[in-house]
Amino acid sequence: MKNYILIILALLILLASCKQNQVINTHGVSYLNKREKLITVNETNKNDTVKVFGQPSTKGMTNDNVWIYIERTRTRGKLKKLGRNYLLKNNILVLEFDKYGILKEKNFYTKDEMNEISFAKAETENEITKENFIYNFLSSVRQKMLTKRK
Repeated sequence: MKNYILIILALLILLASCKQNQVINTHGVSYLNKREKLITVNETNKNDTVKVFGQPSTKGMTNDNVWIYIERTRTRGKLKKLGRNYLLKNNILVLEFDKYGILKEKNFYTKDEMNEISFAKAETENEITKENFIYNFLSSVRQKMLTKRK
């Protein structure tokens, strides 16, 4: 009977401490998909864009007339994800202005449009890493001995 009460008490404590609200971490401009509808091509200029979005997350590397806004939202997974963080939203808005500061092109990308890029897992060996542990250890001891002489 006492074991039964202890098990029920432990379950109640565990269930009471669980959070009911989802923890959401947002980086960048919130509600990017709604805000991008507020600007129109060939009508909006850079000043209007700054009023709607704020300063851009980044600008183009070679062209300052390309502005990029990012919205990234991550949350904790439930039991099947084992509590690991996963990507809820990943929206990117790319705006391109002409030389007069008028918006000439806008592209909106979502998480579903992301490409999965696979990287090679092979490692390139170099001559420095081919030395063994004993050689590295002895050379560090030698270096310490030489520095103490001076």
